[in-house]
Amino acid sequence: MNTLADTAAVVAVLSAAIIYGTDVFCALVLRPAAAGAADASVADLLGRVHEYGDRRLPVPGVLSIVATALLVATADGTAARTGGAVALPALLLWLAIYLRISAPINKRLRAAAADHTVPPDTRQLQQRWDSVIWTRALLQTIALAGLVTAVLTA
Repeated sequence: MNTLADTAAVVAVLSAAIIYGTDVFCALVLRPAAAGAADASVADLLGRVHEYGDRRLPVPGVLSIVATALLVATADGTAARTGGAVALPALLLWLAIYLRISAPINKRLRAAAADHTVPPDTRQLQQRWDSVIWTRALLQTIALAGLVTAVLTA
């Protein structure tokens, strides 16, 4: 690979790893913890978690997509380009699920936490959010595997 593709691959791995780690943590720890918590606790704490996550995590999320696209466009080697080509659709599908399902729920829980209220459908909101977290984690795993392959074949 060339220096631009090498740099893009490393940036893509590091930024995707942040989202991967967050989603895997949520799937393994946050989801079952929220399932056993009171609605008021879920609305308050997860609303605040989403407040910070939605403000801070778009940077590595977008950076992983942009760096992966740059990797695909500039890689000299077939293995690196293929790794990026596997990662890019996984990242884009992850983004579509996040924007369509997770983000609107995050917004509702953020508003509830800010207003110190408990939405009457808190449990349903959390169950809907939970229903896609394993898919999101799997998509990030696929993306990270493709990106690591690109780095290792450089």
